[in-house]
Amino acid sequence: MQFTVETDDRLTCVDVTDRVAATVDEMLPTTEKTPDAALCTVFVQHTTAGVIVQEPESRLLGDVETFLCDLVPDRDGYAHDEIDDNADSHLRATLLGESVSVPVREGELALGRWQLIQLVECDGPRRRTVEVVVTPAL
Repeated sequence: MQFTVETDDRLTCVDVTDRVAATVDEMLPTTEKTPDAALCTVFVQHTTAGVIVQEPESRLLGDVETFLCDLVPDRDGYAHDEIDDNADSHLRATLLGESVSVPVREGELALGRWQLIQLVECDGPRRRTVEVVVTPAL
């Protein structure tokens, strides 16, 4: 199943945990056949955005954004910039990765106390498509 996320800034973190959890809830059967364990994969269908599991504290997320900018400076004369001036966004997304996997126990995401699923926008503002797949444990 999919959902979309609208982003407002060029580089920003967006909490998508509740939307992922709701999608997992929709996907799992509501009978006694609900699996005790499953694996949820969250995948962003774009090359200039990533998905991470991180604490939602705003200063930390600001630090994540600063860290990415320090590692990959904005529009720094990259070869790809000759095409569409967003090579820095592609490089940042490469560092982050396009997916995360989270265990599901008894129908709920098995995230740790401080963990949330974050979409990291690297080339916004944009509309992003997030794919959620739940695979029952064997």
